[in-house]
Amino acid sequence: MRTPLIAGNWKMYKTPAETKEFFSRFLPLVEKSTHADIAICPPFVDIAAAVEAAAGSRVGIGAQNCYWQNKEGAFTGEVTPAMLKAAGCAYVIIGHSERRQYFGETDETVLRRTRAALEAGLTPIVCVGELLEEREAGRTNEVLQRQFEGGIAGLSAEEFARIVIAYEPVWAIGTGKVATPETAEEAHKFLRSLAAAKFGKAAADALRILYGGSVKPDNIRGLMAQPDLDGALVGGASLKPEDFAAIINF
Repeated sequence: MRTPLIAGNWKMYKTPAETKEFFSRFLPLVEKSTHADIAICPPFVDIAAAVEAAAGSRVGIGAQNCYWQNKEGAFTGEVTPAMLKAAGCAYVIIGHSERRQYFGETDETVLRRTRAALEAGLTPIVCVGELLEEREAGRTNEVLQRQFEGGIAGLSAEEFARIVIAYEPVWAIGTGKVATPETAEEAHKFLRSLAAAKFGKAAADALRILYGGSVKPDNIRGLMAQPDLDGALVGGASLKPEDFAAIINF
């Protein structure tokens, strides 16, 4: 039985003071929520405040990106996975569509970052997903297979067992559009079949695949009813304590 994971991606929102305020309101709402793992991934500058505020709770803290090596060096603006681990992170988002779209992330760099994160002891949440024009052209599975083969399949079996995949149809991120539960299930089922073909049925059955894309309190129940959907990577709704708690307590 796979334990659901509900993760919040705060993107470029909140100061350290706002982070502390969020947790003061949020933690009481989820203190009895033992049915799912919970993660929040704030901006780098908020990680210390989040780790301090979440101390003693079941909420894990993650980052939104990392560099692809753990060796310190002259890489201005980058952060190593080892630094994130030392700061108290347990998770890191890898290859989010916004990183791919705006900052040149590729399947190759996704694989490199994933390996570095695993080396540091972090749990990578590796994102895949198609653009609107790709879905309309009937190329969803083709895109997911390319991203899986280029950014995930290069892992060893031991490495693969320690990652989480997030299916994020790009056309549903921040648009208010959401894939129907059935549409999301189709993509999740296909990704699990790719995992089974590469790493075996047992590994695929153990893999957690999250859905991301305009997840809200009013649609989470239908999504979570799908057999291959193991949680959510939540954007905007994770910025509001009450909304994010409602999603967790689906």
